[in-house]
Formats: sequence, structure tokens, C-alpha cells
Amino acid sequence: MPKLLDPDQISAFHRDGFVAPVAVLSREETAAYRRRFEDYERAQDGWYALSKGQKVHLLQTWVAELVRNPRILDAVEDVLGADIMCWGTSLFVKNARDPHFVSWHQDSTYWGLDKPDVVTAWVALSASTRRSGCMKMLPGSHTLEQIPHRDTLTEHNLLTRGQEIAVEVDESKGAYIELNPGEISLHHVRTVHASEPNQADDRRIGVALRYIAPHVRQVSGERDSAMLVRGEDRFGNFVHENAPVCDMDAAALEEHARIMQLRQGILYDGVAGKPAHIEK
Repeated sequence: MPKLLDPDQISAFHRDGFVAPVAVLSREETAAYRRRFEDYERAQDGWYALSKGQKVHLLQTWVAELVRNPRILDAVEDVLGADIMCWGTSLFVKNARDPHFVSWHQDSTYWGLDKPDVVTAWVALSASTRRSGCMKMLPGSHTLEQIPHRDTLTEHNLLTRGQEIAVEVDESKGAYIELNPGEISLHHVRTVHASEPNQADDRRIGVALRYIAPHVRQVSGERDSAMLVRGEDRFGNFVHENAPVCDMDAAALEEHARIMQLRQGILYDGVAGKPAHIEK
């Protein structure tokens, strides 16, 4: 029996490569998480320089709580299975009237994971609308296997390499994934997706939680890590991560630095240079 999604939602995920919206947080919970994010941002003089927006669950207790949220995990289990590891977390923040965007791409392109049993839960901490630059997805594109990509290194592209698929996209086929605060979308690792700049008067704050089945392996580097968040790991393909005891504790900072060195090596393998916003 499904844990959270209904049969139609599960069918939609397998047919389209995504499903949304799924309500997981109350208004009060969402507001509290946004406050904790913005407190973190102020304390660190901006969130990006330290974490590069990745693996924030190793540094901040609020993100570690999110990746273990029972309702989010129930939804993920309905499409991925009962054994779940969190492989990564990414922040995607567009300020009001922000030119930053995300080009059409597949998550699977540079992650180095050998199987597509990977699901992203994208958590909206503020309204994610067409005006604020919500995600848009190409239904059924997860069935296309891996599409060739090219690196653009464009300054305002939020992706690590400014990567984009090397084929033309029919924009008319894109589905806009609008979310209220506290809702999530789920998408398959091969689903082609993108997002436009934020033209609204509020920030668009999203937290992408990357979940994998434990049988998935990293083939582009050694000693990759993930956090077991539900069920069992019977394969041992990843070093197990621990949640931080408190925000920015010394052990967490040391482990995050080690893992980010590995992760950046995987993500930038074979690319000449880095996007301008990475080097700032």
C-alpha cells in the first residue's frame, strides 16, 4: 500500500517522470524552516560561499531534519522503495527580480551514479510560481536515457557547469511545476527540467533533497558518501554520513570539506574552467 501518494500520483511519476504538488509541511513548519535558512544565511554572510549550495544537511540541523521528514520520505518511498539514502542536498535560491536561471538539463549527466534509481524531492520554502521562476519539466523525458549535454559556464546559470542538453527543446511541451510553500515535487534523475528567472517581488527558495536506493554506486570517484534515512543499506556502496550535532559544528565542517572536495572533482570532471558565480 502507498504511504502518501495515491495511485494516480504514482502512475503520473512513472509516466511523466515527475509528480506535483505534494503537501508535506504545514504553514507554520515552512515559515520556521525559512527563518532558520535566513538566519543561517545572515550568520555566514551568505550561504553560497561555504557550502556551494550542496550537502547542507551536513552543516545545518534544519536541513538534516528535512531529509528525514516522515512525510517527505513516505512520498519518496512510494516511488523509490523502502530503503532510502540521502545522497545530496542543494539550495536553489533566486532573489526577487533575480536574473539567475537553470538551463534545460538532466540531473544524471555529471553525478557519476550508475543507475537511475534516484529521486529529487524539491521543497518550496516560498511560493514557486511561473512568475517567480518555478521548475518546468518535459513529461516523459526520463524515458530517453542519457541525453548529450554541453557546458556553457554562463554567469547567471545556477548549475555547476552551466550545463544544458545539446538538443533543441520544444518549450510548448514544458509543464510548469507551481508549488505553494510547504509543498514538494518529485522528479526522476533523468527528467529534463529547467527554470526561468524570478520576476516576482519575493525570493524563490527551494531545497532539493537527492535520494538514492542503496544499490546505486558511484563510478566517477572513490569514497562518496550518503546518509541512510530509512530502511537498510545492504550494499555498502557509500560511506555513511552523520547528521550534525549542532549547526556548523567542527566535526561537521571538517567532514563537509572532505566530501565537497570529492564532489566538486566529480561534478567538474572534464570541464575547462568553472561558472563565474562559482569563483566569486
